[in-house]
Amino acid sequence: MTVPAPDRQWRRAWGFLAATVVVGCQAMAALLAMVVCVGLVVPLPLLPHVVRFARRLAAGERDRVGRHLATTIPPPPAVPGTGVTEAVTSPNDRRDVQWLALQGTLGLFAGLVAIGSPAGVAQNLFVAAFWPFLPGASTTFDSPVASWAGAGVAVLVAAAYGLLGVVLVPPLARWWARTSAARLAPSKRTLTERLAEVTATRAAALEAHGAELRRIERSLHDGTQNRIVAVVMHLGMVERALTRDPAAALPVVIAAREAATDALAELREVVRAIYPPVLADRGLTGAVASLVAHCAIPCALEEHPIPRLPAAVEAAAYFVAAEALTNAVKHSGADRITVSLRHEDDVLVVEVTDDGRGGADRAHGSGLTGIRGRVAAFDGTTRIDSPPGGPTVVRVDIPAGP
Repeated sequence: MTVPAPDRQWRRAWGFLAATVVVGCQAMAALLAMVVCVGLVVPLPLLPHVVRFARRLAAGERDRVGRHLATTIPPPPAVPGTGVTEAVTSPNDRRDVQWLALQGTLGLFAGLVAIGSPAGVAQNLFVAAFWPFLPGASTTFDSPVASWAGAGVAVLVAAAYGLLGVVLVPPLARWWARTSAARLAPSKRTLTERLAEVTATRAAALEAHGAELRRIERSLHDGTQNRIVAVVMHLGMVERALTRDPAAALPVVIAAREAATDALAELREVVRAIYPPVLADRGLTGAVASLVAHCAIPCALEEHPIPRLPAAVEAAAYFVAAEALTNAVKHSGADRITVSLRHEDDVLVVEVTDDGRGGADRAHGSGLTGIRGRVAAFDGTTRIDSPPGGPTVVRVDIPAGP
């Protein structure tokens, strides 16, 4: 590992602390905005926007501090939703608020110390050089400069600022980077819970993958394979008919063609179940719009700008929407359904709401269980709110970031 030269190391440390001043000002502004939203109550609906800004600020600082320490600071688990309730109850957001307070005080002070060193050198040297033209000039320690002897004192003060910066800035940068990293990283308890969650998610993903493979195998074995066998049998019959009675071969050829057409249709259905071609042609919004248009119950799509996402993520969201609509049509007794697709903070949100009778039970519904398993495979979250009498809201959050 190459150790940077002392001057380069100092410049790097000074640059890190100087940028910390900017981050500290942003952190203090975000913290004050949170206090205003909660304290005055009226602007409380603005709190989720402030929380999203704080999350982005903390994420950017994780990258910056990680680069300075040549390490990676793990992000906290994704928080489903960005409403007022999530903003108030999320332990990750509370930890970010604590970091905001630390960044806006100690971080801002550390950055100002680094900036103050060269600023003090420049100010005192300027006073020492131009004191004859500056009546009442004084050093930063409020020592008047009215003679060349006073100018010499100003030069000594400038040297003290420079020495203080050279000696203090590198260790101060290391201390603040480590302090900030400790606060930005998830707690040990969170990491332990996260490990258990990842283990369970991996098991669920493997189970979902196995179930999908078994479903495809059954479809190929029970449907497509049987139809292809029928085609082979009909071709054998055609071969025998051509040697004995060519005129009788035509009906068999027609039957073989129909069997081949059915086999091709079955194969297309299997492929469509793996990755619907409409996703590649029209994107996720267009594909879900097609589902909405063909829904048996009046259905509306709330469209929000969504970029093209990884194919697996789009396929999962598409199947979630399809399964939720199917469940609503079969069991809800609803008069209207609303589907919402949006992309928030690198999380794809799919929300299906119906005005039916409610009472959906995830424990006794294979469709809802399938949705949960499919989303868990992407480390996403599923929330089902279905009180008796309705409405029923099925919401999934699928991480879709880089």
